[in-house]
Amino acid sequence: MTAYEYRVIPAPAKGRKAQGVKGADARFAHALQEAMNEQAAHGWEYQRSDILPSEERQGLTSSHTVYRSVLVFRRPATDIAPQADPAIDEADEPENNTEEPKAYESESAPEAEEGTPPERP
Repeated sequence: MTAYEYRVIPAPAKGRKAQGVKGADARFAHALQEAMNEQAAHGWEYQRSDILPSEERQGLTSSHTVYRSVLVFRRPATDIAPQADPAIDEADEPENNTEEPKAYESESAPEAEEGTPPERP
């Protein structure tokens, strides 16, 4: 399974002016397109946009919820080691087995077809 790393950036709040782009909708689409293309140039693949709640302080003692639009990108992880799942590790442990593991010799193993791993005795 491929491991991914993710990047979450704020979605543009307003449009950007550009030559040949007319109207508020087109400017906003242009700003969104530029943000997505900038991330793609660095190897990030667009996944989705989300609107998520964020608790923010208001004054000294109160807070309120603000909803933020974000863009989610991902790319295959290259330098991140996969983390072990503790539930799987516990299931793979032998149950008080006192027998020593068998040593496998490569000379006695039959030749495997190309592309398939050799079978264990």
